[in-house]
Amino acid sequence: MTEHSKATLGIGMVGYSFMGTAHSHAWRNSASFFDLPLSPRLSVIAGRNEAAARAAGDKFGWQQVETDWRALLSRDDVDLVDVCTPGDTHAEIAIAALEAGKHVLCEKPLANTVPEAESMADAAAAARERGVRSMVGFTYRRVPAIVLARTLVADGRIGDIRHVRAQYLQDWLVDPAAPMSWRLDKQRAGSGALGDIGAHIVDLTQYITGERITGVSAMMETFVGRRPMPGDDGDVGTLGGHVTGDDVQMGDVTVDDTAVFLARFSRGALATFEATRYATGRKNAIRIEINGTNGSLAFDFEDMNVLNFYDGSEDSQTAGFRRILVTEPEHPFLAAWWPPGHLLGYEHGFTHQAVDLVNAVADGRDPEPSFADGLRVQRVLAAVEQSAAKDSIWTAIPM
Repeated sequence: MTEHSKATLGIGMVGYSFMGTAHSHAWRNSASFFDLPLSPRLSVIAGRNEAAARAAGDKFGWQQVETDWRALLSRDDVDLVDVCTPGDTHAEIAIAALEAGKHVLCEKPLANTVPEAESMADAAAAARERGVRSMVGFTYRRVPAIVLARTLVADGRIGDIRHVRAQYLQDWLVDPAAPMSWRLDKQRAGSGALGDIGAHIVDLTQYITGERITGVSAMMETFVGRRPMPGDDGDVGTLGGHVTGDDVQMGDVTVDDTAVFLARFSRGALATFEATRYATGRKNAIRIEINGTNGSLAFDFEDMNVLNFYDGSEDSQTAGFRRILVTEPEHPFLAAWWPPGHLLGYEHGFTHQAVDLVNAVADGRDPEPSFADGLRVQRVLAAVEQSAAKDSIWTAIPM
């Protein structure tokens, strides 16, 4: 079947900035490398700033532009709504889209609060009964080395899990003169490093281990409480608490800069988590190590094509961590790309996400991670905040 003869899946995307760019690239290129049962069509991109949305649309080949996301709900050329907006809008857009019969892909974290996430999960469950699918965008699940790690754990290669260590380290806020953005406003972002990047390692560790986090003890900190407002780009005045001093408008940072917490997994493993935007020199380091009774796994996204594996059954004279270059056609997703040794990058995870979602929609099955998975992560994030607010008191997480 040629691409032109396939049924199409009309995509309507809300948002056009960083995540909008990554998702646009994925939708545009997914059918070029993967044999998909449906052909994604970039029908319409929506954003309040018409000029910016039109520029993004022209760059990636979106057919039309809307300035109100509600217009997507009644369009016959939109089958799936892709939500790439700040967290304070996720619930409203996703629930409305599901109720309108549109499949939904929603960026992470699922929402800003547990009640919002619960409402979204309920809407997804109701929509599922009508054949409408939904997925939350924890994109790092689609890194081939991460999928291989999950497979090795599921196959019992490292035995019973004893320890989990997870870090997400960035440094883009180290400079106190770095400007305010919506990511530093609790009303729009929900939380800071915890929700923005900590959500990823919460999801990844539960995904790899196949277990759930049952409780946490946490600390959180905001190192720089006020930052200069950006220039006249439309954001000035949208963030709470801004004041003027020495001709520089300042904004109050109302989220965490870092979150550190201990956790316990459902089968007894102990874990440490760290999410920070103040790890000087670390740009996007997602570091995960899992120790089991028979072996260990270690991964770092700054070397994302590699998984390190220790097989405890090997002879001690030659045993050691094995560096697996995850680029073979037998590895997850790799057969569609390049010859072995030709590396993948950040953008490929978004393509794999689009591919998995298209296949699930075509097959009439529920994609993963589901909104229910997103809700489980949201409950962990809420427990971390509750624990930190109460001097690191141990806080259980509802199962």
